[in-house]
Amino acid sequence: YSVRVLTRNPERARAKLGGSFDFVRGDVLDISSLERAIAGCLGIHISLRGGPGAKDFERVEHHGTANIARVSTKAGVKHLTYLSGAAVFEEYSFHHLVRGKLQAESAIRESGVPYTIFCATHFMESLSRFIRGGRAVIIGRQPHPLHWLAASDYARMVSKAFRIDEAKNKRFFVFGPEALTTLEALKIYCSIVHPGVNISSMPIWLLSLIGKLSFNAELQFIADLMRFFEEVGEGRGEPEEANRLLGAPTTTLEQWCRERQSSNLRL
Repeated sequence: YSVRVLTRNPERARAKLGGSFDFVRGDVLDISSLERAIAGCLGIHISLRGGPGAKDFERVEHHGTANIARVSTKAGVKHLTYLSGAAVFEEYSFHHLVRGKLQAESAIRESGVPYTIFCATHFMESLSRFIRGGRAVIIGRQPHPLHWLAASDYARMVSKAFRIDEAKNKRFFVFGPEALTTLEALKIYCSIVHPGVNISSMPIWLLSLIGKLSFNAELQFIADLMRFFEEVGEGRGEPEEANRLLGAPTTTLEQWCRERQSSNLRL
């Protein structure tokens, strides 16, 4: 596919993603920039990051997605895909992240454009965020096994969804091939990508307190999010339908880490 990327910062996006895409400056809350970006597109993949506060998350995730859906309807877009989350269920809508994504999903369905919603679990690429100041820190106990997912596997599944009619108007759960707790995953990640880095833990209440005392909304958001995942894990979704139609993810965490290690050695 020829891919166009809508971003608020094309320079940063180009440095991260490479120069093989068409980057367009814009904002999901700016209708005119959406109209320019969406013009001529057959399909749209929506992956947003709202927050840290509940109002900011709703503004970006819910209203931003609704804007994309409305503009897509008028522009004649043939297929919308959306990155939701594995734990996005109505019973967990007490959390603003889940509530915002449920509202975004609803806006997509109401648009009338054929859609595919991907309820993906935790990405392997997020493990680097646990490394701070030369050590790895787990927030809370995080006892639930998670089916860590490589972004390359996810991208392949999204790409296939645009090519087959069977994926339209579906809500898929996307899990990686093996279940590991956060501690187990970090041990593998650190042993290969960051050898010598020690793993420690921090109570959720302590991170929340630090965030409040320092007026750091991002730390408060992380503490709140870790409290949520400590309670619900990755939810109760079943990935069988996604695996059957789109091809199951195959990248193990060790394989992914070896690739990262090789990339680091080449730099």
